[in-house]
Amino acid sequence: MTTTDCGYRSSIATLRSIRHPQVAVMGPLRVLHLNSMLTGGGTDDRSVRIAYALHRLGHYVCLAGPGGREFSAVAAGLGLPFQPIPAKGPLKLPLILHTTRLIRRERIQILHARHGRDYWPAILAARLSGARPKIVLSRHLAKSPGSWVSRRFLLGRCDAMAAVSEFVAKVLREGHADPGSDNPERHDRPPMFGDHSKIRVVYGGFDMDRFRPGQNLAQRQAWGLAESHYVFAVAGGYDFPRGKGQPEFLKAAARIHPRLPDTRFLIIGRGNMREKLQAQIAGLGLNGLAWLTPYCNDMPAALNAIDCLVLPQVGTEALPGVICEAHACGRPVIASDLDGIPEAFAVGGWGQLIKPGSVEELVEAMALWARKPPLDMAERWKLHARVAERFSLERAARDLAELYRTLLV
Repeated sequence: MTTTDCGYRSSIATLRSIRHPQVAVMGPLRVLHLNSMLTGGGTDDRSVRIAYALHRLGHYVCLAGPGGREFSAVAAGLGLPFQPIPAKGPLKLPLILHTTRLIRRERIQILHARHGRDYWPAILAARLSGARPKIVLSRHLAKSPGSWVSRRFLLGRCDAMAAVSEFVAKVLREGHADPGSDNPERHDRPPMFGDHSKIRVVYGGFDMDRFRPGQNLAQRQAWGLAESHYVFAVAGGYDFPRGKGQPEFLKAAARIHPRLPDTRFLIIGRGNMREKLQAQIAGLGLNGLAWLTPYCNDMPAALNAIDCLVLPQVGTEALPGVICEAHACGRPVIASDLDGIPEAFAVGGWGQLIKPGSVEELVEAMALWARKPPLDMAERWKLHARVAERFSLERAARDLAELYRTLLV
């Protein structure tokens, strides 16, 4: 046994020996959000911002995660209490031990793990702390955890699993199979075992003070767009095998542009398909008409600079926040009718759902919406209000706080 192993075992023994009184339920909640990524993307963005919204409601909310990451800086900028913890180490023991100490020191009532990679570390830290905090696990993916062990035992070790959409909850309870899909990740998604009453739907929230109708000529100019251009865009990651449907988007663009010469096509995001997408643009004769933008940190500006958001998803989708954000900015959305997309789309309802993978339907929808007159500013604000009612950060924070309180009574 190494000296390091002895140190870990000694620390664990010490932590197990400590017991703490329970904190009163009726006062402000004491919550620890665990996120060992904070590297970017919609999950990390909403993880940080909903923690801050809970903090603004008067609860004590601490975010624990690695320092020096993109969204640890966002948390610091918001003034959200943040505790840097190591994300790596043998068997994730540094992460577990630091979380255990935080639970004890901050008298945590609710420990909320935001990513699948943090589920078991959170469960172990809660048990080692001796404080018996309630454990909430968020599920942001439209599938159950990958390992049989997790699918079999997680529900028995947590107090609630917060699904981000009704579709995600359905997959966790019943599973989902789409063997006819040409995308293997859709073929078979098995359910979880255990007490399915622990699976609760809590929609994520979006910052409606940021995502709001506006004009963004500066962003259009930065992207080389003219006032006369009608701009379609896909916004999201583009990792292999097919990203968010960017290859289908470019196929549709090649067929739309001859019919509507003033159309332009942007791919906003980042991923490992960059070279493939650039080659596809050249091969389809779309140079100067379609391009990959530099990575954009200001998505409200981006969504106000385009005319129509396109999400031709062919993989799995839990609840695409970019649809809610585009509607909140008063923009129409064309999206695949699959998984959690209809839930996100229904609240705003401005745009069109199409058959997944159908370039033909995508072409016709894009041609239709490029010819429609845009909403005026008053109508865009009405659309914003509908989305804010269901998907604001404040609404999400209240719903999440209510879930926490039900676990403590």
